[in-house]
Amino acid sequence: MKNYKNIGIVLSIVGIFTGLLLLYLMAQNYMVVVDGKIAGGRPDEAVAVEITHSILGSLGIIASALWAAVLYGFFYEQKWAWRWGAMAAALQMLAGFFPTIPAKSIDLPAATMPVFLIAVVLWFGIMYVGKVNRKVIVLTFVAGLAYVLTYINGVAMISRYQHLGFETTIPKFLKGMYAVVQMSTWMGAAAWLVFIHQVFKHRTWALPLGIMAAANSIMSGYIVAIIELKEKGGVFSLYLPAAVVATGLLVYLLTPAAKVLIEERKAGVE
Repeated sequence: MKNYKNIGIVLSIVGIFTGLLLLYLMAQNYMVVVDGKIAGGRPDEAVAVEITHSILGSLGIIASALWAAVLYGFFYEQKWAWRWGAMAAALQMLAGFFPTIPAKSIDLPAATMPVFLIAVVLWFGIMYVGKVNRKVIVLTFVAGLAYVLTYINGVAMISRYQHLGFETTIPKFLKGMYAVVQMSTWMGAAAWLVFIHQVFKHRTWALPLGIMAAANSIMSGYIVAIIELKEKGGVFSLYLPAAVVATGLLVYLLTPAAKVLIEERKAGVE
């Protein structure tokens, strides 16, 4: 860790300012996207934007504060610094990526995409500083995909729930389904984030936590997707990607190789 101190310090400083950049961009574009959704006849999506953008903006502040702690850790050569740096970057990846979706859907610029791209560089930079095992990098990166996709499912459920308040031709059972399943998706996303951190810490209970997170994403994703396809028709649902990625992760986590990787091998600097 001592040899990578300066790199860690630079990454931390960039991370702090990236969080502040995210805060500025989201505040600047918040009402632009909301007004665009309303003008486009989608007040349901405007409500979803109001809820999620405020949450993600707060995550930007939290990530900057976390990077400040990571900066302290790298300055004093603390071995925990890289793990929390990875968490700060993961928060910024989500907060930078998701706002691009509602913006692009109404032909607005993806204003927060630079934050996402910087956060990706920061994450891989932290992996380098922490000397993280390549297999652990692959596992946690795929788990990060599940984390982002599961969160997006929760946002989509908010939008659909609001939309059904105006739509009279779709069975009300769907509205009830969105209402009772929505929070489990965000809890599942949080579980994936904790799983990633615990894999980095080489904790044995990371494996059952990952199995739980995968099962949660599978149940919440497939159930809503199947019911929506049955009620609305079609061959694809936007709720499927999170469930499919989680299925692949679950299959892997049940193998002996996953147990060895998570429980018996060091993830990185300890």
